[in-house]
Amino acid sequence: MKFSYNWMAELVSGLEATPQELMRLITIKTAECDGVEPFGEHLSNVVAARVLEAEDIPGSHNRKALIDAGALGRHTVVCGAPNCRAGITTAWVQPGTSLGGKQIGRRMFDAIESAGMLASAAELGINKDNEGIVELGDLAPGTPLPRLTPDHVIEVDNKSLTHRPDLWGHHGMAREVAAITGAKLLEPANVSLIPTTPSPVAVSIEDLQLCPRYSALLFENVTVQPSPLWLQQRLQAVGLNPINNIVDVTNFVMAELGQPMHAFDADKLASPAIYVRNAHQDETFTALNGETYTLTPASLVIADAKGAIALAGVIGGMDSAIGDGTTRLLLESANFHAASIRRTSSRLKLRTDASMRFEKSQDPVNTVRGIARAIELLQEVSPGIRMVGGLADAAAPSKPAPVIELRMDWLIRKLGRPIEASQVRNILEALRFEVKDANEGVFEVTVPSWRATKDISIKDDLVEEVGRMIGYATIDPVAPLVPTHPPADNPRRRHFRALRALAAAEGYTEVYNYSFVSEETAQRFGLPGEAHIKVANPISADQGLLRISLVPGIWRNVTENSKYLDTFQLFEIGHEIHRHDGPLANEVPHLVAAVYERHGNTGPFYEAKRLASCMLPGCETRPATAQLHEHPSRAAEVLWRGQTVGRLFEFHPNFVTGRAAVLDLNIAAMEAIGPVEKRYQPIRRFPSSEFDLSVISGKRALVGEIESQIVSFAGAMLESIAFLRQYEGAPLPEGSKSVSFQLSVAARDRTLASEEVAGIRDTIINGMRGLGYDMRV
Repeated sequence: MKFSYNWMAELVSGLEATPQELMRLITIKTAECDGVEPFGEHLSNVVAARVLEAEDIPGSHNRKALIDAGALGRHTVVCGAPNCRAGITTAWVQPGTSLGGKQIGRRMFDAIESAGMLASAAELGINKDNEGIVELGDLAPGTPLPRLTPDHVIEVDNKSLTHRPDLWGHHGMAREVAAITGAKLLEPANVSLIPTTPSPVAVSIEDLQLCPRYSALLFENVTVQPSPLWLQQRLQAVGLNPINNIVDVTNFVMAELGQPMHAFDADKLASPAIYVRNAHQDETFTALNGETYTLTPASLVIADAKGAIALAGVIGGMDSAIGDGTTRLLLESANFHAASIRRTSSRLKLRTDASMRFEKSQDPVNTVRGIARAIELLQEVSPGIRMVGGLADAAAPSKPAPVIELRMDWLIRKLGRPIEASQVRNILEALRFEVKDANEGVFEVTVPSWRATKDISIKDDLVEEVGRMIGYATIDPVAPLVPTHPPADNPRRRHFRALRALAAAEGYTEVYNYSFVSEETAQRFGLPGEAHIKVANPISADQGLLRISLVPGIWRNVTENSKYLDTFQLFEIGHEIHRHDGPLANEVPHLVAAVYERHGNTGPFYEAKRLASCMLPGCETRPATAQLHEHPSRAAEVLWRGQTVGRLFEFHPNFVTGRAAVLDLNIAAMEAIGPVEKRYQPIRRFPSSEFDLSVISGKRALVGEIESQIVSFAGAMLESIAFLRQYEGAPLPEGSKSVSFQLSVAARDRTLASEEVAGIRDTIINGMRGLGYDMRV
């Protein structure tokens, strides 16, 4: 959210704080600011200049212009604008001015020295019109551009304003600034301008819960034209695009008072009656953005006798839009139910400046103030405009202002520091709360309407108001003295932490992914769409389904990280969300890990298998039929204590560039099997003996099966077996491979003699040969 310093200075009389100091005060006491940036610094060096002569430069598209800049003298300027002509008054940027990151000086163009430049409105930062130099009418040469001055824009983090609908306009922030600095707040809206005669417009509201108030005023003798440059610059400074004088006024009021407004071309309406109702099923509506939407009764619309003319609180309609030929307009200033606007905006994926404000719960009282402010502005930007009749104002019965009892002893205890009652009163009254003495040491605080919409409702809220204004730095930090109880043991959480610690210790980096996938992603991974639970109100188009696998998420991590890294190892612990017959989904915890090497071979696969062995000691792998996203010859099931608990595979080459292996473990299945019982083993007192064995097998023989067969022949003396290497090539026969292992054997009561070690080795060799294997001995 952007706030203009100049704009707030107009609303706070005697504001002395610099933009940087004001940003600091707002951050400390009201809302977090992201920064402050200068806007239009060059405008102090821009004056009006009249073109006295303009002639074409032979062989160039530029023109040579002689300008009169009043007291600054006459100058020659080379200009390429098509509307540069004698008699025009335009904007002259003086030499030495920094404009758009460039230094404007005296330069040679087409062998002619040019002093400064004649600028378009886009170059001045007033609007986006760069078709020609700006035309200023009868402005006297040498005078500054009227009401166009350098400004500073303070950027406030939107997330810190979500609970403060009153701060979505400059006047609301100016109210805070006035309270912080002790200056006087000025009221820009003069409600006495609103005529009290009957209105020719009838307003009917179908549901006052969805539309608590709808105000409208009819105007005639309207002239649609560009807004004055000061108004365009003011909108541009806060991120709003100037369009025309009528639309710009509605946007100006929205930015100043936080009250979204809309203008209809009254001659395009089917009747003088306005209906605020729910949309009909499958009712179509063409919006100002040119898109046509099919609506449901869940959306609120503004309608005339023929149909919808606006999507309430979101966007106006194309059929009733203001155009160059508009002469009569109906000005709308309304209030809508926050949740209704939010649901409509999300469902249609249509978020506008108006919807962002309405979904914060705006003040219904503000609609009339918006009309009043617009009257004053329209009379300035559209000379001769006239109001027709009075204000049409349909509203729900007003609710009494909330009154909160605030005890000083409770406030001091809650605040954590002493404070005088007079100081509390001054703070609350500066923030426009009404404060009365109920009893000694007790205040009755009446909440203003703009703070009563889901903001201030209980006494704890008032403590926050006092605390932020005195400054939290004035409160000594003291740890709360409260009884504590150790939480009950949570085995699953303990298990998750152990898995995280183990994966991190093995060199893996944890990632967190959303629990959503798109239909396109699900289809690519061969995951049936009907198996997913659809999100009723997705935050984006690519997050419409609840995930039934963590693999698409880790694939996306691999894809993105592979753009910058040649090797990395990632893991995530999360939940697969499956359909269930009960009222809730079935959430199954999984761990998924990925190992990536851009120029790797089998390394990632064996590294992922090693991680599985660390997490599941004694686990085995068994070849499995590859799924759509898996490498056809590198997919396996992971078995632990005889039960399948996950999968180990490489991504199909169509999915990644390089080699990426994935380990996907079902944590719930691991927990169901239970931990391995641990028994005490005394420290071995006698040395072990090692020897290597190489088994020649078929090329497709599984190393795990070979290892299991060796173990079966080794007997009780076998202490450990480790895979060493695999070799293919001469002098081995074609289609075969040599698999080498290192075995360690030992006895607990003695050192094995060399004859015993040789006997164990011979038993293994003879047993393996009996199974048809050749041995390299």
